[in-house]
Amino acid sequence: MERTVSESPSGARGCAERAATAARARSATHHPHPHTGENHPLRVAIIGGGPGGLYAAALLKRLDPERQITVWERNAPDDTFGFGVVLSDETLGGIEHADPQVHEALQRHFTRWDDIDIVHRDTRHTSSGHGFAALGRRRLLEILHTRCRDLGVDLRFRTEAPEDLSRTHDLVIAADGIHSTTRERHADVFRPRVTHHRCRYIWLAADFPFDSFRFEIAETEHGVMQLHGYPYAPDASTVIIEMRDEVWRAAGFDELDEAESVERCAKIFAEALRGRPLRSNNSAWTTFRTVVNDHWSHGNVVLLGDAAHTAHFSIGSGTKLAVEDALALAACLEERDTLPEALAAYEAERRPVVASTQRAARASLEWFENIALYLDQPPRQFAFNLLTRSRRVTHDNLRLRDARFTQAVEREFGCPPGTPPMFTPFRLRGLTLRNRVVVSPMDMYSAVDGVPGDFHLVHLGARALGGAGLVMTEMVCVSEEGRITPGCTGLYTGRQAEAWKRITNFVHEQAPGTAIGVQLGHSGRKGSTKRMWEGMDEPLEEGNWPLVAPSALPYKEFGQTPRALSRAQLTDIREQFAASAVRAARSGFDLLELHCAHGYLLSGFLSPLTNRRTDAYGGSLEKRLRFPLEVFDAVRNVWPGERPMTVRVSATDWAEGGTSAEDAVEIARAFAAHGADAIDVSTGQVVADEQPEFGRSYQTPFADRIRHATGIPVIAVGAISSWDDVNSLILAGRTDLCALARPHLYDPHWTLHAAAEQGYTGPGATWPAPYRAGSRRPQTGRTDAPKPRLGLGSGDTSGG
Repeated sequence: MERTVSESPSGARGCAERAATAARARSATHHPHPHTGENHPLRVAIIGGGPGGLYAAALLKRLDPERQITVWERNAPDDTFGFGVVLSDETLGGIEHADPQVHEALQRHFTRWDDIDIVHRDTRHTSSGHGFAALGRRRLLEILHTRCRDLGVDLRFRTEAPEDLSRTHDLVIAADGIHSTTRERHADVFRPRVTHHRCRYIWLAADFPFDSFRFEIAETEHGVMQLHGYPYAPDASTVIIEMRDEVWRAAGFDELDEAESVERCAKIFAEALRGRPLRSNNSAWTTFRTVVNDHWSHGNVVLLGDAAHTAHFSIGSGTKLAVEDALALAACLEERDTLPEALAAYEAERRPVVASTQRAARASLEWFENIALYLDQPPRQFAFNLLTRSRRVTHDNLRLRDARFTQAVEREFGCPPGTPPMFTPFRLRGLTLRNRVVVSPMDMYSAVDGVPGDFHLVHLGARALGGAGLVMTEMVCVSEEGRITPGCTGLYTGRQAEAWKRITNFVHEQAPGTAIGVQLGHSGRKGSTKRMWEGMDEPLEEGNWPLVAPSALPYKEFGQTPRALSRAQLTDIREQFAASAVRAARSGFDLLELHCAHGYLLSGFLSPLTNRRTDAYGGSLEKRLRFPLEVFDAVRNVWPGERPMTVRVSATDWAEGGTSAEDAVEIARAFAAHGADAIDVSTGQVVADEQPEFGRSYQTPFADRIRHATGIPVIAVGAISSWDDVNSLILAGRTDLCALARPHLYDPHWTLHAAAEQGYTGPGATWPAPYRAGSRRPQTGRTDAPKPRLGLGSGDTSGG
């Protein structure tokens, strides 16, 4: 569903142009290719006769007819598995530049359509303007077979590739698929990691063309099942049936043979199939496997396509990625003087592109794994959520394609006409926020003796004037010993409280409509360290103070080992939190957040990696929750009843054996039962050896899961950078509020600028009177507005 046209040198079209330019330059010199030497044309062996391997063969041969290229394929030429293949216009643009003859043949056989239909609970919603093109996989292979033969490629079918190809050839391209024997033979070098996922699926076909890309949801007595269908010929459609493994087993599919499975699927989705049967092609139920390799080459052997990487079929990128791999490899071979340089350049160029696609595919895959969470959403919001599930298709992007559909979703959500979702109000207890933007807590490490000064007044005041609905302080410590660094602020003295009151008064008087919240916390084992810019997490060279934690475990090997807290100390700390909350209320804060994330003291109790206690405060999740809940209750008892309280949690430790996504749901439920008004969902920073999976909006799925599993409002954080991301997440129902940190460091007026760039001037984005003259968007200058993405779908499809 993504319609992208890339004109970058690393895009499909750019790679084709680079390869052709380099080949012409080499030909003009009248010298043999530098990879081989005098009178020795490049000898290339390709293992695997799928689209990626065949296209690589045709492309390399066309660029240099002297090359000796052989393709080994163990199956017959007319053996193929799967049915339809979806290609993007970016990929097609690269093919057109690299080989117009192949492009022309493909164009003659494409089936094209624009619509996506989402059918759920007997209601169909259609979104238009998506521009798909597909053809049969067998037809694609026939076109590539013909082109390879015409160019003089040696195609060897029904033949296993010899194991010594790397000794008899200059280059070996392993395009032998997800079960690559080449990759496994050299697993110690490629270091593959294969992740199995939760859903079972089967590739089938129908003998009629759908008139759209169709997603249909079936709620059966055994659980949720879904159909992905799209046309690929005038008389045929691909149909993929998918469901979680436990649903598959409960429905008895594990006891059915192929024919029985196909017949059963046809009955379940009889309406979508117009009562027609389904057919298979040696189809079998399988689970998707995500393949990642640490290295893509070994000597003169290089991985291509599924052998190197896989991306879930729901964004349709398998064939696309393989073809684009071939284009990039050809360009690098033409441009580089040596084979090692070419293979290194190929991997460096393709790896970030593939990683981005795999992140999107993982988001899409997990959305379908957890589809049961979303079934009760309003119908149009459900459809919008499905369309934007990979985070690549966004609110603004979808509005460009289908304004009518997007406006209907906005109306159903409750957006007044012309109001972006991010500028709708949101109520927490007695506090109504004028918009959905939160300035996330950011430690400034600029206090003296815990007292916030002029820096904090300007820092927080500027961001309040910038239009956010809620501005949060940094973590404010409840005791001197609970500081992270000597520069941390506190609320453990009256002087500190008076300084905070000066700041809250400024916000309330000069930025009416903006709320200000305080985040209370205790550093635990992560305290007594240098300021961030002096050496993050490094212990102080002098002036250290003793640390306490649930268990005597240092955060880092070179760090100070904390003392395990005694029962008496637990009581003292609980009272420190309550006393700080009383001061926070007197200081005029509108909201209080309890910091139970990022490995600080309360977070340390929640994680099994940091809580090794054997008393009533350690062991099971229920026991690990005990002290954080005691602190929450103590704070809630003294915090004014009309003012909301939120809790920040780390929804995963990004480490084996740590807090899981399922644990995070139970933690959120527990705090909600004790009166939390929202959960601020962050991740990680609990253990030093974490391995987070960074990426765009990478933490938001955890907030999404908590919101739909518990019903409690959530605040999403984590690499949310554009107003389009905020609108998309809010409208899809994945979060209620979005907290942004770095964007507000870059631009204190981020929210007001977002309003200006969207042409919005309503109540959710009121400019301070002295600034109103600057409220119009300048005619020149940079904007974070996403550029329109036009062309055929390059993702979010069920393609080959």
